[in-house]
Amino acid sequence: MSAPVQPVLRAEGVVKAFGDHVVLDHLDVEVAQHEVVVLIGASGSGKSTLLRTINLLEPIDDGRILLGGEDVSDPRVDADAVRARIGVVFQQFNLFPHLTVLDNVTLAARRVHRTPKAQAEETGRRLLERVGLAEKAGDYPDRLSGGQQQRVAIVRAVATDPQLLLLDEITSALDPQLVGEVLDLVAELKQGGSTILMTTHEMHFAEHAADRVVFLKDGRIVEQGPPAQVLRDPQHEATRAFLSRLRPR
Repeated sequence: MSAPVQPVLRAEGVVKAFGDHVVLDHLDVEVAQHEVVVLIGASGSGKSTLLRTINLLEPIDDGRILLGGEDVSDPRVDADAVRARIGVVFQQFNLFPHLTVLDNVTLAARRVHRTPKAQAEETGRRLLERVGLAEKAGDYPDRLSGGQQQRVAIVRAVATDPQLLLLDEITSALDPQLVGEVLDLVAELKQGGSTILMTTHEMHFAEHAADRVVFLKDGRIVEQGPPAQVLRDPQHEATRAFLSRLRPR
């Protein structure tokens, strides 16, 4: 009998409070290898805070966070070494304005993972070509549209082949006509086998790209399951109320 497969990410009983305000309330969630899990919920439900705790940008008050079976929430853990195993893309592109597109994409590979420059640039150029931005490799970020900048940010996050990819509302800062091109890239990453935990308000995308949708409210998981079940036939009143506010009247 084969041993059970270890999930890439497991959060167990995670508690995070800011003063008296509890943002994550004994939250449990896991992400299997090659799985795409989409977190949904109103602003303030704890989605972004959860991603920040996983990337060790916020310490947790209780519980554990395991990455590949290792307790990375242990204060003795080297946080930078953990972050080197995770790719992160936030709402804002956060590209370095003084670096070219190619230098932005290869920076972590060269500086953190000590990948030889030629090898890092070969990978970077291949990824930029894959997302239709090969001709922008020598440009600076201010020469790119918002959608192009966000695609570069995603390429930068995957260039080091991370164990886990965290995507936090990556389309919220984009004009509506640019949202599709970024979400198409995420769908392509899913097809390529990436392990992704992401937050989004794009329910149509969640329904078609997620393996599992998790609805958060007040720092707790109210409901989770296959996208068709959670988004089309939610079992909890709180989920139904949240989704009804998103649907056009």
